[in-house]
Amino acid sequence: MAGTLPVPSVTDEYAQRVTKDLSENRGEQERVRAEVARLQSELAALEESEVLLTKMQEVLGGAPKSPTKKKAKSKVAAVPAARFNSETPTVKGRKSGRKAGVQKNASPRKPGEPTWLDRTTVYLAAQSEPKSAAEVTSALADAHPERTVPAAVVRNALEQGVAQGRVERSKQGRSVFYTSIAAAAPESPDPVQS
Repeated sequence: MAGTLPVPSVTDEYAQRVTKDLSENRGEQERVRAEVARLQSELAALEESEVLLTKMQEVLGGAPKSPTKKKAKSKVAAVPAARFNSETPTVKGRKSGRKAGVQKNASPRKPGEPTWLDRTTVYLAAQSEPKSAAEVTSALADAHPERTVPAAVVRNALEQGVAQGRVERSKQGRSVFYTSIAAAAPESPDPVQS
């Protein structure tokens, strides 16, 4: 029986190859899930920014327009639902578009809870010198560790404060700094008492 093939070794080789391929497939699935979650988180931040920018546009007297939102929804709807399993959030809703581990701020703002504009202006009012958007973002992230503090949202809140006259913007070279109007206004003597 010298002509028989070593069947167990061929089977073992195929089994090892299938196990390796299966492991690589699962790893790739995880990578894609992580990328989808990152993109969904980025989309949620952009949608929050859009809301703030729309409000700023209304304050400045412009008519809000959002034709891109309808296009974005149709693109999202074109993704087959079969690509997502029960562990992966859906793309349709803004709240459900967040990563499972980052849902600490997925709930809507409760009545009476301060807005990002309120938080930025309160922080700036307590400062003795102008702060950059990055410094404000970092301080708010430290003050609110239970929430995700997107830098774009803080920048938009600061610009909304400028538009509403609550925050003053100044440039030093290429850098932009913000100060609370209350903190920026120097106390002037009362002209009636002089």
